[in-house]
Amino acid sequence: MERQLLTIFIILILIVGCQQMGVVEDHNKEDIVESIPINSILQPENKTITYKDIWEYILNNNTENKEDYINEQILFYMNMHLKDADKFEEYLNDSYYFIYYVIDELEKEKLPIELALIPYIESNYDPFSISSSGAVGMWQFMPKTGRLYELNKTWWNEDRHDPYRSTEAAVDYLKYLYERFNQDVYLTLAAYNAGPTLLSRKINQNKRRGLKTDFWSLNLPNQTKEYVPKYIALKELIFNFEKYELTLPDIPNNPVVQKISIPGQVEVITLSEFLDIKPELLYKLNAGYTKWASAPKDQSIFYIPIEKYYLFESEDNPFNDTNQINWISHVVESGDNLWALASKYDTEVGIIKQINYLNNDLLSIGSTLLIPLSKTKSNTFIPYEMHIVSEGDTLWDIAKKYNLGVSDLANMNSINENSYLQLGQQLTIGNKNIHRNIESKKRTILYSIKQGDNLYKISELFDVTVKSIKEINDFEDDALMPGQIIKIAIRAF
Repeated sequence: MERQLLTIFIILILIVGCQQMGVVEDHNKEDIVESIPINSILQPENKTITYKDIWEYILNNNTENKEDYINEQILFYMNMHLKDADKFEEYLNDSYYFIYYVIDELEKEKLPIELALIPYIESNYDPFSISSSGAVGMWQFMPKTGRLYELNKTWWNEDRHDPYRSTEAAVDYLKYLYERFNQDVYLTLAAYNAGPTLLSRKINQNKRRGLKTDFWSLNLPNQTKEYVPKYIALKELIFNFEKYELTLPDIPNNPVVQKISIPGQVEVITLSEFLDIKPELLYKLNAGYTKWASAPKDQSIFYIPIEKYYLFESEDNPFNDTNQINWISHVVESGDNLWALASKYDTEVGIIKQINYLNNDLLSIGSTLLIPLSKTKSNTFIPYEMHIVSEGDTLWDIAKKYNLGVSDLANMNSINENSYLQLGQQLTIGNKNIHRNIESKKRTILYSIKQGDNLYKISELFDVTVKSIKEINDFEDDALMPGQIIKIAIRAF
């Protein structure tokens, strides 16, 4: 009996062993997938999620999940926005052309995408913004910090105004602050506003006194104390917009601008006409260009509305070839010298002297110099010409011969259109006829006055005289108000 039981027991062990071995062998077979939970098969890891707009993307991909404490100060700023829901929607919509790019840059550096709210607080996403303290652009960079992050300034460019260059710099700066202050968003914001040195000093003061070192416990400047509550208020309203019965503007969760490269130097007005958009929009998207044209280089970078990009894919695109702007006139002022002018306009002393037929380095105050705006091979010098009046010549005939306007020819030679010409009289034509182009290409643009603006700043920005601004706007005094729209006649050549 015991033998029989032993035999049965051994047979059972062998059967079970064979079954276990069979399962091990079958693990590589495809038909074993029926043992895997069915949900994991129906939900692939790389499933693409589509978001209806930028706000839905922010709400579903934010990294700061902690609840923000709403105190009276935060509530005050929330109520400021809630007073006018329509105005708040417009306020948020001011980021339309830039917020996608900002979020994209933040994600590249693995920073909280909610930091894209900072430009609302700094400038309301206005790349033209200039504060009374000298902070500039969408991110309100001060000159020193701007230089630290390679935001350069030339006669043609101010990178702090450039919404894309300044965003790249701001994200680099925020990454440094975020890591320096242990990935604390509030301290990062405080450091962005007050500076990291001051914030570290305040934190160390609290440590020595045995006090807490979170944002709320620090003795900070009033502006910084208000800065973080403004951020929290804005975040609360956006993240819970339905709760507060708000409507968020329709901003796509995809690029709305396209970066393009154009050979040579480009006149902003000419490009806006080709694109059939308002020059104000093109200036806004390319606010880094502080004059009427891009810098005199071999290529110019522009950002344009993405729906206009098809124009550049056409064979008839006039910007396929070098669009070189070769000249500008400069009225000599006290203190000017050839070396300073050559440096300012990115050219050479010898070239200025050659074009203006200067025999020495002396300049006459009030005289007009023609400055070539590029040292590239495509820059063609226009030779100086002189017309000697002969019998039968009239101003009209001469103007027609040289393809000039009668008034232009008269202005170039400081004579009246009805003046009688004398035999042997010399009339300047040639390179000095650039005057006609400068005058004929004066364009009127609209400019919105920003906080801290004055007539002098605006005249420097667009390289026009204060007198010309006052004349075209019929100003009786120099008083300007933020938001006021004025006209500026810029020289587009």
